[in-house]
Amino acid sequence: MRKLLIGVVLAAALAGAAYLYLKKENGAPDYRTAKVERGDIVDTITATGNINAVTTVSVGSQVSGTIRELFVDYNSRVRKGEVIAQIDPRLLEASVTQAQGNFDNAKASLEKAKVAVADTERTYRRNLELLHDGFVAQSDVDAAQTAYDQAVAGQKSAEAVVTQAKGALEVVQTNLAYATIRSPVDGIVISRNVDVGQTVAASFQTPTLFSIAQDLTKMQIDTNVDESDIGRAAKGQAVVFTVDAWPGKTFTGVVSQVRNAPIITQNVVTYDVVILVDNRELLLKPGMTANVTIQVKKFENVLKIPNAALRYHPPEKSKEAGVGMQGMKKELPGQRVYVVGKDGKLQAVSVKTGVYDGSYTELTEGNLKEGDPVITGEAPKGASNSGGSPPGMGFGKFR
Repeated sequence: MRKLLIGVVLAAALAGAAYLYLKKENGAPDYRTAKVERGDIVDTITATGNINAVTTVSVGSQVSGTIRELFVDYNSRVRKGEVIAQIDPRLLEASVTQAQGNFDNAKASLEKAKVAVADTERTYRRNLELLHDGFVAQSDVDAAQTAYDQAVAGQKSAEAVVTQAKGALEVVQTNLAYATIRSPVDGIVISRNVDVGQTVAASFQTPTLFSIAQDLTKMQIDTNVDESDIGRAAKGQAVVFTVDAWPGKTFTGVVSQVRNAPIITQNVVTYDVVILVDNRELLLKPGMTANVTIQVKKFENVLKIPNAALRYHPPEKSKEAGVGMQGMKKELPGQRVYVVGKDGKLQAVSVKTGVYDGSYTELTEGNLKEGDPVITGEAPKGASNSGGSPPGMGFGKFR
């Protein structure tokens, strides 16, 4: 009896092996499958952008001259008002001395004009009194009055010259102060564009000497979001992103602004979505490229299918391999996925989908339920059906 049982088992195994061999020879493929699952899907927008400091100040020079000293370098921390560079002030100091001399001369001229006014006024009043007594002629009185009026005008002119000289002095004093370059903000020097001995010319355009990032613990990402996605972006949305400098590490942020100005590059329209990032660890540096995922909305506990199932289409050779194609004689409208029926034949299932992410798509309508296997691809001939498949995925061999 035992020998008979062993013989039956061996016969069944040989028959199964023969069946599988003949099936492969006839071209029947092996299918990769994945189950319909229930879980969460996050509607997202993907984009790329560059990390920048929230506030970057370009420090320039108001005056021309030769750089005599530099007090900071790259990555130097500076405080507002701190001296960071010095332009050779000798020419400016000479200009101040000259302007001060002109100002003093103008004041002396004003004093002289005041004396002339006082003298001509006394002469005019004396002649006016003598005219009533008949001691001077009217012409003498008129001449004295003219001299007085001229002296008053001369005093006003001298006062105007003093004002001009004072203004010129203030200009050169201000220029001398500008020779000492100070930091306008607290921050870190991220760029230095001059060296000691270099001449800067501020005649036509203010040269940039330093770039200072005000606070590197708070950064922002300027992302280019495609016009087809910009309608879903809004202030306050959560963001996750990665940078090449820290592979495997995910950073977070929040959308702070959706700008309306279009960015047109080779007829491609994008919009700048500004994302605020906490950089207290100082891992992120200005200029880094960020791969951004904006989380628009989270859909919880929905029925979902792998995106690969929606992309799969049976090749023509499957139709010629003796595998039935039920539901394929008449073209189904819209999207479809494929399953293997109980009779071992492919069946096309029409579905309607909702939101999707990088791996799954929401199933809103369709004759599928949780746990049903759907075809995501065909396994290469001779591939093993066990092990090495990702979670939720598997190789299923159907008749």
